Amino acid sequence: MIPMAEINNHSKKKQIITTTTTVMQTHHHHHHHHQQGHYSSRRKPLSVVKTESGNNTDSYNRSDHQSRSRHLEEEEIKLAALAISFNIRLRSADMPSAMQERALRHTHALLDAAAAAASRRPNPTLLARSLKKEFDSVYGPAWHCVAGKSFGSFVTHSPGGFLYFSVDSFSFLLFKTEVHVIAQPSPKP
Repeated sequence: MIPMAEINNHSKKKQIITTTTTVMQTHHHHHHHHQQGHYSSRRKPLSVVKTESGNNTDSYNRSDHQSRSRHLEEEEIKLAALAISFNIRLRSADMPSAMQERALRHTHALLDAAAAAASRRPNPTLLARSLKKEFDSVYGPAWHCVAGKSFGSFVTHSPGGFLYFSVDSFSFLLFKTEVHVIAQPSPKP
């Protein structure tokens, strides 16, 4: 049972995807289709703590929970401010804030370098390749990136490994998939 989400360019509200399959098309309205309901980035699991008797309970320390919640809100505000300063629109994400920040900073630097060169418009293939290589080198394989003015996609991504954002007329889809090494059968003598 793989939930699906459809992502489109003209979104009016930010929604976080915690599903594994995403349908994406740039230039329509933003819709999410989940088989098991909607999820939000604000939903946090209860942590399990040991009591003096050594039994697990479903209780949690409220001040720790509130502190983590406050920290996450501060990270989201910092990320939103960064996006605004870079003229980037965060469309949809299932990714930790620090990783989103790296993607935004890297993309901003690439676009600044392209603008400084002034020889021609940014090449979306080169932008996608650079962002993919950056994430592969920092976070390990296998990252994939699609960049362009108009594209459709249907992807399966690893949990915590999805980001969709736009800058001016360019949209960027960055996502991670698991890599499984397939053992080669040994040749028969």
